[in-house]
Amino acid sequence: MIWTVAASLLGLMALSIPVGIVLFILGIGVGEFYSAFPLLRGLGQVVWSSSSSSTLIAVPLFVLLGEILVRGGVAARTYAALDKWLSWLPGGLIHANIATATMFSATSGSSVATAATVATVAMPQAEKLKYDPKLFSGAIAAGGTLGILIPPSINLIVYGFLTETSIPQLFSAGLVPGILMALAFVVVTALICKARPALGGPSRSFIWGERLRSLVQLVPIIILFVVVIGSIYAGWATPTESAAIGVVIAALIAITLGNGLGLATIAEALHGTIRISAMIMLVIAGAYFLNFAMTSAGLGRALTELLENTGLSPLGTLLLVVLLYLILGFFIETLSLMVATIPIIVPIIAGLGYDKVWFGVLMIVLIEMALITPPVGLNLFVVQSARAKGSMNEVILGVIPFVLVMLCMVALLIAVPGLALWLPSIL
Repeated sequence: MIWTVAASLLGLMALSIPVGIVLFILGIGVGEFYSAFPLLRGLGQVVWSSSSSSTLIAVPLFVLLGEILVRGGVAARTYAALDKWLSWLPGGLIHANIATATMFSATSGSSVATAATVATVAMPQAEKLKYDPKLFSGAIAAGGTLGILIPPSINLIVYGFLTETSIPQLFSAGLVPGILMALAFVVVTALICKARPALGGPSRSFIWGERLRSLVQLVPIIILFVVVIGSIYAGWATPTESAAIGVVIAALIAITLGNGLGLATIAEALHGTIRISAMIMLVIAGAYFLNFAMTSAGLGRALTELLENTGLSPLGTLLLVVLLYLILGFFIETLSLMVATIPIIVPIIAGLGYDKVWFGVLMIVLIEMALITPPVGLNLFVVQSARAKGSMNEVILGVIPFVLVMLCMVALLIAVPGLALWLPSIL
């Protein structure tokens, strides 16, 4: 049954059926063929229970926060400021791509939204300054993945909701690995461009007066991050309440330092929020029903027995799970992969003695790789859509160094769990 469900999932996705619908179809199929009970009767209750949690209100709020910053023109100003501070490094403007993605990751909570934001702003500059299209595009796609690791992360909220894990602890656990990965992206880019200067384009320097004046564009984003995350750890607000506070502050930033918030801009932001949030909630509801059907049919127990009967040590089982996510990441969209596997995999990992907060961060790094690996890496398509010319192959080649960095981060998290657990322990 395990292989039948997996093959059906890949086959239906290959037909370009929306992922949320695929999960419902599989749930109905599992209930019809493998369960002795009429599971379809429980569809309404399962969908309601999966979408009625107050925790999930944070998802559309964080999406709206990012939409306001993008539509309000704050992204372009942030990018220009970071260009003045970082473009002297080997690689020039590529470092501004990574830094801008890092800063917007700390506000939007979405990798796809982060990649789209930076790509829209940066691509015209790449063509104007004659940058190598492969590395430039790859840096944007990889930098965008930080949106689901650096808090506030929508994916970490979903993980915490599904595993009943503290979302503030998950947020703090993702911060250090996220910053380390961003720095590693910068270092790898600088080394590549130092070895092959033609890949990096022209390095530019600005006088200190220009740099200092540009800080005014960065301060509001930093304040937004401090207020949103700080209010959670100070105990002043829940993640949902802090998201609402963040929306208000983002609106004020767009009005005072951006292009303003006219009715058209607000409508565009709300439309984008509704579209993205509806997609997320459909995937969550579909995955909940599929998990309900698989549990009723005994699939979860069968997979657990399969992993337990391998005779592997806890570390061996963990590495097998890592390999499983690496393979599935090539074929399954990231949020779907998370929601479909968490209820089965996380209890097994926790039973082996691993910390759920730590595994949440490890899973997110693995999921990040799925965002930039073909054939279904969403960030690849987002960046390609923002390019005026060139093929997808250029973007795919450009992300290879950053995928290797992510693999190193996975190994580092397994070898040194304290990278993720140190900050939650002191908070």
